[in-house]
Amino acid sequence: MIKFAFSRSILAALLLATTGPAIAQAQNLASVRARLPQDEVIYFLLPDRFENGDTSNDRGGLSGGPLTTGFDPTHKGFFHGGDLKGLTTRLDYIKGLGATTVWLSPIFANKAVQGPPGQESAGYHGYWITDFTRVDPHLGTNADFKAFVDAAHAKGLKVYMDIVVNHTADVIQLAECANQLDCPYRSIADYPYQRRGGVKGAAINQGFTGEADASAANFARLKDPNYAYTVRIPPAERNIKVPAWLNDPIYYHNRGNSTFRGESSTMGDFSSLDDVFTENPRVISGMIDIYGAWIDRFGVDGFRIDTAQHVNPEFWQKFVPAMLQRARARGIPNFHIFGEVATSEMDPAHTAENTRVDKLPSVLDFPMTRALVDVVSGAAGTDEMAKLFRADALYEGGAQAALQLPTFLGNHDAGRFPMLLKMFKKDLPDAELLPRDMLGHAMLLTLRGVPTIYSGDEQGFVGLGGDQAARQDMFASRVDSYNQQPLLGTKSTTAQASFNPQHPLYQEIAKLARIRTSHAALTRGLQLIRFADDKPGLFAVSRFDPANGREMLLLYNTSNKPVQQNVRVETRSQSFETLAGQCAATATAPGTVAVDLPAFGYAVCNAR
Repeated sequence: MIKFAFSRSILAALLLATTGPAIAQAQNLASVRARLPQDEVIYFLLPDRFENGDTSNDRGGLSGGPLTTGFDPTHKGFFHGGDLKGLTTRLDYIKGLGATTVWLSPIFANKAVQGPPGQESAGYHGYWITDFTRVDPHLGTNADFKAFVDAAHAKGLKVYMDIVVNHTADVIQLAECANQLDCPYRSIADYPYQRRGGVKGAAINQGFTGEADASAANFARLKDPNYAYTVRIPPAERNIKVPAWLNDPIYYHNRGNSTFRGESSTMGDFSSLDDVFTENPRVISGMIDIYGAWIDRFGVDGFRIDTAQHVNPEFWQKFVPAMLQRARARGIPNFHIFGEVATSEMDPAHTAENTRVDKLPSVLDFPMTRALVDVVSGAAGTDEMAKLFRADALYEGGAQAALQLPTFLGNHDAGRFPMLLKMFKKDLPDAELLPRDMLGHAMLLTLRGVPTIYSGDEQGFVGLGGDQAARQDMFASRVDSYNQQPLLGTKSTTAQASFNPQHPLYQEIAKLARIRTSHAALTRGLQLIRFADDKPGLFAVSRFDPANGREMLLLYNTSNKPVQQNVRVETRSQSFETLAGQCAATATAPGTVAVDLPAFGYAVCNAR
C-alpha cells in the first residue's frame, strides 16, 4: 500500500508538471480574449517591412530577377525581405511599446509583380491576393503564421488580420483596353447584363434580372461575363487563384475601373484589380468559407476589412454575423471587425453610414485623423475636435460604439502624421514637428477610440508622401529615398535598424499606452467636452470610469504659446493625481480647476 501511494503521488506530480503550463497558457489566452475591443492599443505593420528572420524566403521560392520574384530591397515598390519569423522575434519590442494587439497587412499569397511595362511593382503589401488559403511564400508558411499567433497570445497580445473581399490580383484582362490601368467604367445602363457589349449587342444572360435579386436561381442565369467588356485571361494564369471557383470570370463585375462614385464605387475595379461580384450568393458563401477557416485554424482575434465601402452592404450583412458566430464557436467572444471606409474629409457621416447601413461593427476613424491633423498642425481651432465628437451619435450604437472605432494619426496609404502636419500647414517650423507629433500621440492615446500606432511612428519616421513613400523598413533599409530622410528625435536614419526603445517617441508612447490600459476611464469611459475654441489653444475633455464615475481630466494645448485658464470639472473632483504632464493638485473652487500648459503641452489628471 505504501508503495502504491508513493507511485500515485509521483504520477500526480508528473501530471501537474506536464499539464500545469498548458492550464496556465489556456488561462492566459482566456484573459486575452476577455478584453473588449476598446481595451486595446493596436500596432499596425507590414510584415515585409518589419524584420527579416529568414533570408531563404526573400524571393518567395521564385527564381530570376525582380520582375519575376518581386524582390528588390533597394526599390520602395518591391519586396524587401521581412517575414513572419522576423516579426515573431520582435514581439517584445511591440509589447514594450505598450501595444496589446498586432494588426498585420494581408499575409495571403499575392501575385508577385503586376503593372504595365515600366510601372511594375510587387505585392509586398498583401493586397493583390491570388491564394486566399495560404501565406505568401515571401513571408513564410502557414506554420510560421500559427507560430506567430501562438507566440503573440503567449505574450498577452491579440492578432488582427487584414482581409480583402472587394478584389483579387489583376488577372482578368479586358480586351478593349490596351492598358488595364486606363479602362473606363462601363455602366449598367449603357452595358446591361442582358446584352453583349452594349444595348445594341446580342442577347445574353436571358432571364437574369440584375444584382438586386441575390437568389441562387437568378444568378444561375448569369452565364456570360462579356456584357461590358470582352473578358480575357492569360493562359498561364487561368488557374492561378485559390479556391478554384475564383478563377471563373463570372464571379467578377468586369466593368472597368471605378471612379469611386455612384454605381462604380461597388462595381468598378480598384486600379485594375479584379472586382469581385459580391452580390452573387456563391461569392458570399465562398468568402465566408475562406475567412471562417482562418479563424478556425489560427484563432485570430479580429479582422480589418480593406476597401469595405466598395462592397455592397448586403454582403456585409451576411458576412459579419457569420464571422462573429465562427469566432464565438472558436472561443473568441470579443472578435473585433472594423472596415476601411477611407475619406480625407472631417466627415463622420461618411464613415458612420457603413455602421448603420452595412452593419459593420466598427470602422477606421478617418475623420478623426483629419481633425487631429487640422488641430495639431494649428490649421484649425480646437473646436474641430468638439465637432467631431458631437457626431459620435451618428454611429450605430452611438457614443458607446464610437469607443471601438480604431483611431490613427497616419497610415501606409495617406502618409505619416509629421508629413501630413507639414502638408496641411505649409509654414510649420521643423523645430515644432517633434512636440506637435508628441501632442498628437497624447491625444490619440487618451481620447475615445482604439489608438492605432503605425510601425515606425514611434521611431520618428516622417516620409515624403503616401503609399510607397510611407512604407519605410524597420530593419536596416537599402532604399536610398528612405535613408536620406531625417527622422524626428534622433540622428539615426533608416539605414540602421529602427528598434530603439530609448527613442523619445517610443518612450512617450509607451508611458501613455500604459496609462491608458490601466485606467478604465481611458478605455471604456464616455467623454464630456470641457473646453474648445475656434483658434489653436486649449482643448479639455473629461472621461469617466464606467464603474465608479471617477473623472479623468485631459488637457491639450495646440498653440505655440502657454495657456492658463480655468476649466470646469465635477464638483466631487477636489484633488488630482498627475499621470502625465502637470496637473493642479487641487480644485481652485468646487467645480473648477486652474490649467497651466506650456506650448504643445498636455496633461492627464486623475481626479480624487
